[in-house]
Amino acid sequence: MTLKLPYELVLGWRYTRAGRATRRNGFISFISGVSMLGIGLGVAALVIVLSVMNGFQKEVRDRMLSVVSHIEVISVDGGALEDMEGTLKQVKAHPQVMGAAPFIAAQALLARGEDMKGVLVRGIDPALEPSVVDLSVASQGFNEGMPGIQALSPGKFGVVLGVDLARQLGLRVGDPVTLIAPNGQVTPAGVLPRLKQMEVVGLFNSGHYAYDSALVMLHVADAGKIFRLEGPTGIRLKIKDLHEARAVAKELAPALPMGMAVRDWTQQNRTWFAAVQVEKRMMFIILTLIVAVAAFNLVSTLVMTVTDKRADIAILRTLGASPQSIMGIFMVQGAMVGVIGTLGGMLLGLLIAFNIDVIVPALEAVFQASFLPKDIYLISRMPSDPQMSDILPVVLISLLLSFVATVYPSWRASQVNPAEALRYE
Repeated sequence: MTLKLPYELVLGWRYTRAGRATRRNGFISFISGVSMLGIGLGVAALVIVLSVMNGFQKEVRDRMLSVVSHIEVISVDGGALEDMEGTLKQVKAHPQVMGAAPFIAAQALLARGEDMKGVLVRGIDPALEPSVVDLSVASQGFNEGMPGIQALSPGKFGVVLGVDLARQLGLRVGDPVTLIAPNGQVTPAGVLPRLKQMEVVGLFNSGHYAYDSALVMLHVADAGKIFRLEGPTGIRLKIKDLHEARAVAKELAPALPMGMAVRDWTQQNRTWFAAVQVEKRMMFIILTLIVAVAAFNLVSTLVMTVTDKRADIAILRTLGASPQSIMGIFMVQGAMVGVIGTLGGMLLGLLIAFNIDVIVPALEAVFQASFLPKDIYLISRMPSDPQMSDILPVVLISLLLSFVATVYPSWRASQVNPAEALRYE
């Protein structure tokens, strides 16, 4: 049994690929090819850019959460928590909480010789810290062969530094370093800064430059002595689903004692994530306009095709073809260009997006350049995370623009007067 296709579809497809063998329609065929190529490249660019931005956001978030906790319960005035043990027991009772660890957060100066740098100091409990830090995400968390946070012990005044901070100050494991606390001590000679000689006992590498270049970790008991605190200033929490952090924080807040506040990881980095979302929307709009320009090239292609095929249209009309059928023929032609361009662009975009970790290093090697300096972009490799929620709208918008571009020329074709068209044939 032979499948009988509608003649509108057959003629539309024939017009789409016709002209390549005849000089008369060569220019029309060229414009049609350019439109198809433009749509394909626009769709591919959209898929690649959105995939890279998704990957960038996911990579930075995962690396950031290898250092930053999902939720923090902190003292409002920056002092020690009044009932740390009771609060710790209370927050751990929440079904979403997987781990909790006390900490002290402060700022200080780290000095080695004449070199000095402002740092974020975090006092931690080495026994409880792994319950809130995702060591599987930070697989490069502690350099192989280098001691990590387990090397911290109370009274030893050891510190664990980020690898970039250690590199800037020229420090290695075992080197002495001076920590300068901001709360000075009053002497007859005036207020003097509080200095404490410490030893570098470990290095960490979270892969997030902002923390690797500024974070210093020491034992919570040592931090309490240096900053004159009677206990931890907060509790770090890890929950089952990081996307539920805001909801869990809202549930925990009402039950906490006075003087305590709750903040989740989205609040700590709200500006950065908001900026990424704005950039993603703007790139989507800009690249969609590129697809729109290519799609509306179909208008000129179809207008020229209609002008060239006036005699064919007149003959079809005299044979009984309805205006709707004529319109359908040219809409099929335009739609074919849009569908082929869109699908080709989507496949090209996905091919590059899934292999960008190979393509970018190869280009960097060829051009002897680094496209992502980690001190500017936080990460040093190009990530990619294609998501159906981004790709599907791109494909649908491209197809819609292509279909819309075919409507007017196809309607004009359906209005051709057979007698007028055949007068000079």
